[in-house]
Amino acid sequence: MKKIVLTALLGATTSLMALGAEHAYIYKDPRIMGMGGANIAVGGYSSSIFSNPAGLSSIKQKEGFVVDIFSLGVTASSQAQDFISDLNNAGNDTTQIEAVLQKYSGDAFNVSANNYSAISKNSDFFAWSIGILAAAEVNYIVHANGSANGAALEVAGRTYGGVVTGASKDFHTSMGEFDIGFGAKFITQKSYEGPIYTSDLTQDNALENLQNKYEKTASGIGGDIGLTYKPFGNKSFWNPAFGVSLLNIGSIGMDDNYGGQPMTVNLGASISPEVSFLSKLVLAVDYVDVMNASTTRVYTYAADIVTYKDYSENDPMKRLRLGAGFGLVNTSLFMLTLNGGLYNSSYTAGIDMAFSILKLNAATYKEQIGTGEADIPDRRYMVQVGIGW
Repeated sequence: MKKIVLTALLGATTSLMALGAEHAYIYKDPRIMGMGGANIAVGGYSSSIFSNPAGLSSIKQKEGFVVDIFSLGVTASSQAQDFISDLNNAGNDTTQIEAVLQKYSGDAFNVSANNYSAISKNSDFFAWSIGILAAAEVNYIVHANGSANGAALEVAGRTYGGVVTGASKDFHTSMGEFDIGFGAKFITQKSYEGPIYTSDLTQDNALENLQNKYEKTASGIGGDIGLTYKPFGNKSFWNPAFGVSLLNIGSIGMDDNYGGQPMTVNLGASISPEVSFLSKLVLAVDYVDVMNASTTRVYTYAADIVTYKDYSENDPMKRLRLGAGFGLVNTSLFMLTLNGGLYNSSYTAGIDMAFSILKLNAATYKEQIGTGEADIPDRRYMVQVGIGW
């Protein structure tokens, strides 16, 4: 019943809009997103802590300390740059601004930037990682001629960051290998949710005014627990693995603001067959948020007063993720991996490259902003450049 009501609200020409309906996340690694976002039973990266801390045990011991610094990443929707450029060119001319809004009416955009720097190590005793995250994102939906109450844009955004830590221990038994991981993160953020009017866009101090209207500050601590089970360890051709994680225990205490993180249960499975002409082959499938903790937020606003209601969202295709990684080259001087997958029922693709200590990662994926019955597609492109070894 809730989904029927929500679909009707989304289809109506009112001041209600499902903005920020994308599943909650803290960090998206282009190496993982290129593989459809599937990593729960794969691991192997410092960023695996965001999907399953047990995945830290899959970092190869021979790599010693794994260092990622200045990993600067940018993500943008396919037409975001064109929209921002057209809006800037319109200046303070109301007529030109309205023409831009008409051109992009109904489109949803995302622009984000982040830097996740981390140091990790898989020792003989246990694997561990500690990282520092700094990120910012903005999501907006464009209205031609304003919405029912005259809003030109509806915006939800945040700037946030914090410390993320995790540790994992592998246990070898007669039934196979069990990797058990624990993680903790402290996140602080400033969030922004509300309408922007044409009059706001014509002001020279528009950003400062909007900040004063809508800025909210929050912070919290969340815990994570994960398990990876490898029935044959690493001693079979297929090397199957199964994973489960419980993330954001305590929900990090930011549920009242955009950027809140619900507690989720997540499942995954993978195989890593040994193929002579590839340095790595991984096939993975995840089903995230098994308990349907993610919600769709619908806003109601009048002037500068913003209220909202969170509705349950249980679209299974938003939770199913398929991925494949093909390692073509892996030497001390050059590494190349091609990734592909399925995310939100749409294709993903990515490339992971390293030239000595210089790393370059890129990926594309599509978000579905909405309920599953009234979705707005948002194709995004990610690029990350960093230094690591």
